[in-house]
Amino acid sequence: MNKGHKETISTRFISTAFMVLAIAIFKPFGLEMWQWQASVHLLALFALGLFSCFLTEVILRYMIRMPRSYDRGISYIISRNLRFQCINTPLVSLLICLYRHFAMSELVEGNRLSLGNYLETLVIIAFLSFAIGLYWRFKFRSKYLAMELEETRQLNEELKKMQEERVEESKGQVHDSDAIVNHATCPPDSSLTLTGTTNESVTLQISHLLYIEAVGNYVKVCHLRNEQVRTDMLRATMKQMEETLHDYPMIVRCHRAFMVNLGQVEQIISHSGSTQLLIKYCHESLPVSRSNMSQVKAAIKGTDRI
Repeated sequence: MNKGHKETISTRFISTAFMVLAIAIFKPFGLEMWQWQASVHLLALFALGLFSCFLTEVILRYMIRMPRSYDRGISYIISRNLRFQCINTPLVSLLICLYRHFAMSELVEGNRLSLGNYLETLVIIAFLSFAIGLYWRFKFRSKYLAMELEETRQLNEELKKMQEERVEESKGQVHDSDAIVNHATCPPDSSLTLTGTTNESVTLQISHLLYIEAVGNYVKVCHLRNEQVRTDMLRATMKQMEETLHDYPMIVRCHRAFMVNLGQVEQIISHSGSTQLLIKYCHESLPVSRSNMSQVKAAIKGTDRI
């Protein structure tokens, strides 16, 4: 059993225990009339709660296809838990309502199966689910943000190391070919001419490219020339730019509208579930979309630079 499954089981176990504890304190459903038998009923409600959680997890994972995954971000986790509550609350209410009818209606007439019986149970469970949901929402958010900050710190360290290796490589000071980027066919200081569908073109050194941005039917090429930041417009698409720059692993697509030269990224910034790249010289922040985050990580960690 992996860590994610263990954590899911622990979460549902604690939530169900909290629900049963609240029922034990407030004694709805006429529990105060059962004396010592009330403990048996509480244990039965606990078992029903766990069964309902298990069934809801199966529905989410295999029918709605929402596996628990921190990699998808805090918004995904919150959305998944919200859907879990929307399914689990009426389900566990139905199970408790049936249990009240078959096992607890002997002393309490109000426990017999009816629409009012179900609505009463649903209101109680919905209130408890809301309170439990708030607790887990803040807990998961804090945990995810802590994980995100730690990952960002590690990425910044790897980014700095990678940039230092490239500087040493360009100076011819690194001799271990396994520790550096292999640009035998595409050296980092080579020149490249970017062209569009018209006669305009931009000639630059690859290491001087900062980023490329899609602007309508054009792309904005931001680069350094004579140590000054310069922008040029080309009538082209991002797909054309990707094909042209395919042989340069340091230049990656970080967003639908942006390509970035990781060698010119000053810092990776993570805030409230979003990631941005702070660019040197121009000090602009480029967004990193979740769909492109894995590509950026792979380039920084060296997966795409072997």
